[in-house]
Amino acid sequence: MSSIYDQDLPQTPANYAAMSPLSFIERSAQVYPQRLAVVHGSGPQALRRSWSELYARCRRLASALANIGIGKGDTVAVMLPNTPPMVEAHFGIPMLGAVLNALNTRLDPQMVAFMLDHGEAKVVIVDTEFAPVMSRALALRQSKAPIQVIDVSDPLYTGGNQPIGARDYEAFLAGGDPEFDWDLPADEWDAIALNYTSGTTGNPKGVVYHHRGAAAAAISNILEWDMPKHAVYLWTLPMFHCNGWCFPWAVAARAGVNVCLRKIDAQVIFDFMREHGVTHYCGAPIVHSLLVNAPDSMKQGVPQGIKAMVAGAAPPASMIEGMERMGFDLLHVYGLTEVYGPATVCAKHEAWDDLDIGERARLNARQGVTYHLERGISVMDPETMRPVPADGQTMGEIMFRGNITMKGYLKNPAATQASLSGGWFHSGDLAVMDPDGYVKIKDRSKDIIISGGENISSIEVEDVLYRHPAVLAAAVVARPDARWGETPCAFVELKDGSEVTAESVIEHCKQHMAGFKVPRTVVFCELPKTSTGKIQKFELRKRAEALEPATAS
Repeated sequence: MSSIYDQDLPQTPANYAAMSPLSFIERSAQVYPQRLAVVHGSGPQALRRSWSELYARCRRLASALANIGIGKGDTVAVMLPNTPPMVEAHFGIPMLGAVLNALNTRLDPQMVAFMLDHGEAKVVIVDTEFAPVMSRALALRQSKAPIQVIDVSDPLYTGGNQPIGARDYEAFLAGGDPEFDWDLPADEWDAIALNYTSGTTGNPKGVVYHHRGAAAAAISNILEWDMPKHAVYLWTLPMFHCNGWCFPWAVAARAGVNVCLRKIDAQVIFDFMREHGVTHYCGAPIVHSLLVNAPDSMKQGVPQGIKAMVAGAAPPASMIEGMERMGFDLLHVYGLTEVYGPATVCAKHEAWDDLDIGERARLNARQGVTYHLERGISVMDPETMRPVPADGQTMGEIMFRGNITMKGYLKNPAATQASLSGGWFHSGDLAVMDPDGYVKIKDRSKDIIISGGENISSIEVEDVLYRHPAVLAAAVVARPDARWGETPCAFVELKDGSEVTAESVIEHCKQHMAGFKVPRTVVFCELPKTSTGKIQKFELRKRAEALEPATAS
């Protein structure tokens, strides 16, 4: 039955507009036209552009793409580092209804070729640093559909690679209209970006983002951080990773400053923090550990109160202590590609400040509570689809629902249906719900170690390993065992100058956990990581399986 509130109250352009992060740059260019938007490099020769200049360049990009036949629903791929053209791609490409596909710059040509074909890219914009990989990928494509290549020649790139396309990026933009008449999407459900999962087994899945979700994720980032106007954001996190956790759009909403960074280097990061007055940055644990463990001489004069966001493995006590010594405020978030990067936050409470470092680390290591504009997170029994008790003990699967959840997987209806079944996105992460409503991951379902019939959380063992003062990074996987079926095998990366034995590491673990959970094997090595700093456990599983068979014990 219709209500009186459904009668003669139409939705019109006067009272409704689609949610889209594109509106953020339009407003910043209008309200703060002369405020700094982008800085690239250091010193007097650094490139600096205002919000009005950045907005005009984004409109030029949209116009130039339209001039070569790109339109609504077309895919434009980019393989770029964290440079100004990458910022521009996040606005210029969707301004004409096209879809941005930011490619991981560390992928091999075969994987890039698959993504170009699967996403049906019509244009690719590539930095000359990655020209050899892209050239090979284009040659490996199965599709015969042509792809137009646009080369970006960054003055800060010092390698010798040559352009591979027919167009130069700056010349291409020069042919575009800085007053290009773009509009918001007719439907906020329209796709804005395509992001591929890591593809550790088989081909990766193409995760499709919509305008509404991108805007909601960006606004949630601002709310979780209390991000102020004109924040100065350092791009340590790759913009190809979940669209930089949607921070290109968040920075635009706050008329902040994008401090570009071609590659991760501790000295450069600290130099930029001092020179540009950085206030915020994000990264995987390996990035924060790099800074914490850098020589003290690098850290002199770094601004106090810098806000850092960490996702991936939970921050160990040593990292929290190290960040506090530098005067940084660390916030732990959690998410997946399918939920636009972070979608939960371990929201802090003032009462935690008075606790000892061990208890603070335990509390801050939790994945926490839902982002503001995500509808909800729950820990559920995947069979019954009912929430598990909030007792901190009963394990279930983390599930999300709401605005900050993907449209689905491109050209993969079966995977989409399975992942969104029951009205929730199934993360594949196993967790418990604490009595205070905070979620704590126990493991990925595929990472649980079953030893003698007992379930062992690899994350729990890793948490203990990180408490060892010599451990820089750690990962635990299952190793086949003749008697127990599987036992924990620890791969450990030590801090520079540290010397410890496997026996001492095992003894350390025995002091903090039940005996059956203690690693039977410890391997010292540099851990394999993805370009975003995640430890590649699938590689470590292969190494564990290749070890000499464990004898019955």
